Amino acid sequence: MTTILVTGGTGTLGRHLTERLRAAGHEVRVLSRHAQPYAVDLREGGSGLDAAVTGVDTVVHCATSPRGGDEKAARNLVAAARRAGVGHLVYISIVGVDRVPYGYYTSKLAVERLIEDSGIGWTVLRATQFHDLVLTVLQGLAKLPVMLLPARVKDQPVDVTEVADRLAELAQGAPAGRVDDMGGPEVRTFDSLARAYLKATGRRRAVVKVPLRGAAYRAFREGLHLAPEHAVGKGTFDEFLAKRAGARVVRR
Repeated sequence: MTTILVTGGTGTLGRHLTERLRAAGHEVRVLSRHAQPYAVDLREGGSGLDAAVTGVDTVVHCATSPRGGDEKAARNLVAAARRAGVGHLVYISIVGVDRVPYGYYTSKLAVERLIEDSGIGWTVLRATQFHDLVLTVLQGLAKLPVMLLPARVKDQPVDVTEVADRLAELAQGAPAGRVDDMGGPEVRTFDSLARAYLKATGRRRAVVKVPLRGAAYRAFREGLHLAPEHAVGKGTFDEFLAKRAGARVVRR
């Protein structure tokens, strides 16, 4: 039996990953800011982090925040993993972090580099956006009478449970370096995703596509965050919405 630490283990991806690893018979420690007994803020580090990684064989790093702090957190985690003699660091990243000049993506790429240079065996998986993230964005945009969407932008959402399956497989294996990207089954325009969401929730909103400016928008418009050659996901966004329609999608 292997001891595996999952950072961000209570999050959208982390909780599914934790379930799979435990079902496979591993001892799994969940680290987050509020999960006992390993309630640790990775940005602060300290003795709590050292206790969390002591005796751990593999660390799967899922914790992240678009609000910043990922690089500091990764430095603390890598340092603690070195001290504890961890043999394998697994990191979940995003397709396009090396091609899209967007602040959060730049930070994710920096974390990849920290893990690659850690001196510890490592594996990095990049995935496209989760269905859950697309849903959250669309819910926010639908709060207004008119949904304003970035023009000429496409997306390739993937089911988080499928990413959890792949990440669990990698965590149970030997360090593999940068593995093939993982994308959802469909590349779709953002407005088609919005219309699918409106149909599934019974909402009525005008949809307006707005051209934006800037290097990040150009990169998204060019599809540099997509992985059509790695469309290995099975579950579609429409299927995801159908499952959520009667439960967690709020109708307004």
